[in-house]
Amino acid sequence: MKNAKDELLMSLKNRSLVKCAYIWTEDLEANRLSTHTLKLGHSEEELSRFLTSLDFTYDHGYGFQSLFGYVWFEDGTWLSRGEYDGSEWWQYNACPDIPEECR
Repeated sequence: MKNAKDELLMSLKNRSLVKCAYIWTEDLEANRLSTHTLKLGHSEEELSRFLTSLDFTYDHGYGFQSLFGYVWFEDGTWLSRGEYDGSEWWQYNACPDIPEECR
């Protein structure tokens, strides 16, 4: 089991300011969808409430994916959920540099 808030905070270390986020969980057994949204122009209080909403544990091991979502940063980079055979993680993404052939 893993705590969703702690996992996200570890992925946010040394990153740009969070611009917005949309994270959701799917519980297939209970047929339930839960969403967690941090909107553009959010306040520190809204960020705190968003992080508190993620203070839960989930099974991040093999089987099926439970946690989905995206976190956008002010510098244009973002996090997305990675998954392979049910094993999950946050993946850091950045737009690649434009190659010389395109200049």
